[in-house]
Amino acid sequence: MNLNTIVQVKRPTSFDEIEWRDGHAFLGGGTWLFSEPQVTTDTLVDLQQFGWPPLTVTPAGLEIAATAKIVDLHKFKPPADWGAAPLFQQCIDAFLMSFKIWNAATVGGNLVMSLPAGAMVSLTAGLEGVCTLWPQNGQPRQVPVVDFVTGMHTNVLQKGELLRSILLPMSALKKRAAMRQVSLTKFGRSAALIIATVGDDGQDFLLTVSAATPRPVHLRFAKTPSATELHRAIDRRLPPDAWFNDVHGSAPYKRHITLYLAEQIRAELS
Repeated sequence: MNLNTIVQVKRPTSFDEIEWRDGHAFLGGGTWLFSEPQVTTDTLVDLQQFGWPPLTVTPAGLEIAATAKIVDLHKFKPPADWGAAPLFQQCIDAFLMSFKIWNAATVGGNLVMSLPAGAMVSLTAGLEGVCTLWPQNGQPRQVPVVDFVTGMHTNVLQKGELLRSILLPMSALKKRAAMRQVSLTKFGRSAALIIATVGDDGQDFLLTVSAATPRPVHLRFAKTPSATELHRAIDRRLPPDAWFNDVHGSAPYKRHITLYLAEQIRAELS
């Protein structure tokens, strides 16, 4: 879409060059930005000149630049001992988008959109990701992905604050993992996307509920729970008004399918 309100595109090479004001918008992949009119935006701040490496493996884990494309994650060859690595492709496949969009859409853009069915939100929350945020005036701060998204299309970003990267910790990447996703239609938006990770010894079982709720939700257990324990924990943490009710599934349906898929995952990882 042509954005006829845009009068300037800035291409800074460092964050210090940005003088933020109302009317500015960060441009990563632009797949949402160019999909509809942006009537309050007159200036685009293109992030591509920063030249951030898309994916960086360190002893701490995998650092994903906010400007990393979905295709970068799709092509990534993880180390053999990363038991949770299959989640990368599984979550990419859950996207309601074509491979053409993979080549433009960014991981950071999906997080900043903060939609309940954001597949990169589900992936990074499920792997205990931590966001690094750059405020306009202040020191960088770290926020877990599960706390970064606060609701439907809302997050903790302040005015002019930039999502720099997401770190997936090595401890999460080396756990065993399982995922289930369901949509009401074959190519529809996710009604529920459930991820669980667990250590090889059955310890530290983490269930992440997303898409069925306005924001991702963690349920952590010292060891793999029983079916009854898991069911009760989900109902305690997610009362009837905590489910996301929309055209992609009613709240009761999403609760039902979450319990059903969570038990499948629990049995698989047992």
